Amino acid sequence: MADLQENLILLLIWLASIILVGTFLTKTKTKVRLPPSPRALPIIGHLHLLNRIPHQAFHKLSNQYGPLMYLLFGSKRCVIVSSPEIAREFLKTYETSFLDRPRMSNADYLSYGTADFALAPYGPHWKFMKKLCMTELLGGQTLEHHLPIRCDELKRFLHLLYKKAKANEAVDVGAELITLTNNMISRMALRKRFSENEDDADKVRKIVKEMCELAGKGNVSEMIWFCKNLDLQGFGKRLKDVRDRYDTMMEKIMKEHEEARKKEMGDGIKDVLDILLDIYEDENSEIRMTRENIKAFIMNMFGAGTDTSAVTTEWGLSELINYPKVMAKARQEIDMVIGKNNIVEESDIVKLPYMQAIVKEILRLHPTGPLIARECTEECNIAGYDIPAKTRVYVNVWAIGRDSNHWENPLEFSPERFLIEEGSGNSQLDVRGQHFHFIPFGSGRRSCPGATLALKVVHTTLAAMIQCFEWKVGDGGDGTVDMEEGPGITLPRVHPLVCVPVARLKQFPPI
Repeated sequence: MADLQENLILLLIWLASIILVGTFLTKTKTKVRLPPSPRALPIIGHLHLLNRIPHQAFHKLSNQYGPLMYLLFGSKRCVIVSSPEIAREFLKTYETSFLDRPRMSNADYLSYGTADFALAPYGPHWKFMKKLCMTELLGGQTLEHHLPIRCDELKRFLHLLYKKAKANEAVDVGAELITLTNNMISRMALRKRFSENEDDADKVRKIVKEMCELAGKGNVSEMIWFCKNLDLQGFGKRLKDVRDRYDTMMEKIMKEHEEARKKEMGDGIKDVLDILLDIYEDENSEIRMTRENIKAFIMNMFGAGTDTSAVTTEWGLSELINYPKVMAKARQEIDMVIGKNNIVEESDIVKLPYMQAIVKEILRLHPTGPLIARECTEECNIAGYDIPAKTRVYVNVWAIGRDSNHWENPLEFSPERFLIEEGSGNSQLDVRGQHFHFIPFGSGRRSCPGATLALKVVHTTLAAMIQCFEWKVGDGGDGTVDMEEGPGITLPRVHPLVCVPVARLKQFPPI
């Protein structure tokens, strides 16, 4: 009996050994084939290869390791995409596997645990919010209703510049553009113009700036698994402080809206908060919305709508100052179509093909979302390489816009590249993500829903600025502008654009 038991044990050990060896051989045969990668360091992986401006660091690495590259940020697996062909694979061919955003601890906290729209996981809530954005919140009818707001704010902005011009005073262009876009967004979203009270305006600007800054910073604690409960960079206190300030501000505004809604009668023009409160109060709504959902969505509007449009316009004016022939050609088009007695309006942009080409060229060189971030929800094979589930994907839009395989003289500012033939007004490329060497607003289901609004604001603001003013830089007024980028998720300039405006028009319409 003892011999039988001993033989049985030996048999089981032998069978287990065969199974283990078979499993090892199978795993060896099916070894994961990852994309090319630099040598990683223990614990930190490739974090040492990054700098203050990640898209530039990725671009340099891709020149050495190719358009699809594997990196480890601590224990987080990442792939970097730097060519239009591979971007198409991720964003179109295998789109359903890459519809989630990676959860970043800083942004996650600021958005009330991804209660927002921009970072929410792909699912029923996100689909509902996407439909709501396209039909109501950022749809054509709502944007048309809010057109008078944008016109009024642009006139106020131009009058401010006119006063500076008469006094021969320099203007921090970026700061004034942020005030302009902040006023537009706050009035469209909340029916509130913060800059009427300078203390409130300054408070809002600081909150938005700090939230964008913190959301864009990499948190080392989440990247190294055994540090996840540590606050190595001291973000915790700052995150809580800025979100508490934002929460207090939004609760006050929401309560004011709710009180006003009880008193108002009729079908007046609703702001974005009114539309969100309608859904919040509707017990039969397809998706029940919480107060956190509302605050997080408004946060998306401020974060994505204030800095981005302002920064794009600032880069645009910088390029035009450095390329005076392009500036002159744009002015000639505006003067011929609009004249010198009227100021350009949103409805005029369709008649200004060269101005449209200028904005496309700005977005090619200076995309305000230089990196598209996604996360793989299931293992897949792309370009012959295995992409494990939960891998973070970064599509380098900035690098793709400078790809010499798709752009002639890619570093040159040349709006003519977007015109099929001189004077035709037609463009080969649009900005909606169908052409993967030009995707400033992303592509597919998770492309930017605010693209239409952003284009209206940037086109009209930049056209009005060059129609109404000459722009002088430096002591003699004929200097050039440096084009160095600074750190941040919206591609800011490292040095503010400071100019003296000189009025071109004799009369400005009253506010």
